[in-house]
Amino acid sequence: MTAPAPIYLDHAATTPMGDEAIEAMVAWVRGLRGNPSGSHHVARAARRALDDARDELAALLGCGPGDLVFTAGGTEADNLAVRGVAAATGAAVAASAVEHHAVLEPVQRLGGTILPVDRDGRVTPERIEAELPADAGLVSIMTVNNEVGVISDLTAVIEAVRRRTDGRAFVHTDAVAAFPWLDLRTIAAPADLLSISAHKFGGPQGVGLLVVRPGVPLRPLLLGGGQERDRRSGTQNVAGILAMAAAARRLAGEREATNRWVAARRDRFVDALLARLEDVHETVADRTLRVPGNAHLCFGGVVSEELLFLLDAGGVCASAASSCASGAIQLSHVLAAMGVAPELGAGAVRFTLGRTTTDDDVDRAVDVIVDAVGRLRRARKVA
Repeated sequence: MTAPAPIYLDHAATTPMGDEAIEAMVAWVRGLRGNPSGSHHVARAARRALDDARDELAALLGCGPGDLVFTAGGTEADNLAVRGVAAATGAAVAASAVEHHAVLEPVQRLGGTILPVDRDGRVTPERIEAELPADAGLVSIMTVNNEVGVISDLTAVIEAVRRRTDGRAFVHTDAVAAFPWLDLRTIAAPADLLSISAHKFGGPQGVGLLVVRPGVPLRPLLLGGGQERDRRSGTQNVAGILAMAAAARRLAGEREATNRWVAARRDRFVDALLARLEDVHETVADRTLRVPGNAHLCFGGVVSEELLFLLDAGGVCASAASSCASGAIQLSHVLAAMGVAPELGAGAVRFTLGRTTTDDDVDRAVDVIVDAVGRLRRARKVA
């Protein structure tokens, strides 16, 4: 008897590659591949393919082709933005307390300022004007939080940064969790630097980019051949970049329809759990503040690691950032910054849906989750 297909509810961690991205990648690697830095006709063909992908991605992001720096993913793009600007300017840096570690750790190592967030995980203009040092030279605020899915009011935040620093600070936004759902051409237009990663929207792992607007000083982290206009040395991953462009093209054409589809499945999923289980809480209650695919829930009376183990055994793939060590619950830095109570955050699980999620996936997952939570709660009562 064939085992049922896994129910994949971890799209925020990585998405399945789309057919168009696979085809673009395979077509390239099967051909006569050249190094785009070379001068012969095979190398020139590689350069043309790279330039075409660069043009397409720039149009989808609302910037010039020369503004793109191709990287090995979101982590490198974030590091290049924070460390690259800091090294070029010598200025102080700052970031919100809920940033991805790829931003948070560089800012902390540079002795930067960590800005607090509200209960929904958002930095407010009032906090920026009260707590951002006036001499800050770079401020990093993510467009969408990768854990709880909350959308920043980026325009208001950037305006507050400009006022506080008299327009001197550059603003970077980690848009890795945003690009699958939001049109960054408008939402992130005021940002000076912007990071995305291909595997979050149907492209391959190991490739991403950083948008660097004209006039932003940036010192490279990698030295060598001077590729990417001396901003990131290393032979470009042409196959990965072509696949990223193909995935982004499909995404842009389907984003609105996909958002409606996924939001309906997300609401069906959460509403069913709230109806069938007691003591379940949406971490950010207002769903309009979150991207459509995010269902971050806290299950009372449950430890997330134990729940994830049972879910995996039942064929449901999800994730959690909190951990339990030596009997003490350690909240993720995101939940801690939001002020989530440890006893509630102990049972926090992130379920993230995507365009391949079906009604059957949702209904099967709900059954598995309800059973698993019930088993854990009964076992705790017995103990």
